[in-house]
Amino acid sequence: MAEFFSTYGSLIVSMVLGALLGLSLYLPLMAGQLSLASPGFYALGGYIAAILSTKVFTSNSNLFPIHLLLLEMLIAGLVSGLLGIVIGIPALRLRGIYLAIATIAFVEVLRVFSLNLEITGGAVGIFAIPQPFQTQIEYLWIALPLLLISMVLFYRLERVRVGRAFTAIREDELAAGAMGINPTYYKVLAFTLGAILAGIVGAISAHFLNTWNARQGTFDASIIYLTFVLIGGSRSFLGSVVGGMVFTALPEVLRSLADTGGFPVWLAQFLRDGRLIIFGLLIVIGTIFFPQGLITPDSFKRGKRGNSH
Repeated sequence: MAEFFSTYGSLIVSMVLGALLGLSLYLPLMAGQLSLASPGFYALGGYIAAILSTKVFTSNSNLFPIHLLLLEMLIAGLVSGLLGIVIGIPALRLRGIYLAIATIAFVEVLRVFSLNLEITGGAVGIFAIPQPFQTQIEYLWIALPLLLISMVLFYRLERVRVGRAFTAIREDELAAGAMGINPTYYKVLAFTLGAILAGIVGAISAHFLNTWNARQGTFDASIIYLTFVLIGGSRSFLGSVVGGMVFTALPEVLRSLADTGGFPVWLAQFLRDGRLIIFGLLIVIGTIFFPQGLITPDSFKRGKRGNSH
């Protein structure tokens, strides 16, 4: 068992973090907003943790104190949330593809800033971010409770007034407005909550990856997170969790498949490096054959009906 965790510990933690990133993108989608801003807030949270842990919270002990990591997560969440409000109020007047383009532009602006600022380490980034744990699998002590708490909160959110308001806006914004729901307020709320979650995950990931640079928040990352939600299921939070885990593991599975041998050189190379092409194809195929994703609210109803019979 110890050998299994030492081999696959990094992948298991990455899958949990992927599920959390899927949820951060699912929140705006709950209110019908195709926002691709999550990688920007994720990168911002990572930079906050990297800068604080290397320049402010200097510690003499071998391991970085856990309480300081939790403080970094809190600061990253607050800063991302405040920026989410500032960006969200003007950006969420846009809809559909226009909002997607605006949020991609936001991600690119942050990336260019991080490439040119001295405090972020420029193109090289920030290295030697201190470790709070001795092994990578121990990051589950932080990541797994965060995922479980998030899932419980999402489960409740889908059943309370705020969640119903999100759904009403997603289904028909004009009708929701006529019923007395303030679409702008709820859209900004969903966008901000997604930003907070992405920022917190970024803070954990900076320590987990040990290095942080502008490659963490790119348009490529937006497409990958979008795959998590669209293929996993955009109508249930469980779809984002499953999609995040499966599609975080998929590149590693393809890579190990390519390394087994027996494939032509070009195919092995494609399996190793062509993940964005594969994800793009999956989005196209998935939206045609599974418009609501693999996991939908109806699949649970069918399961309950089957059990009652």
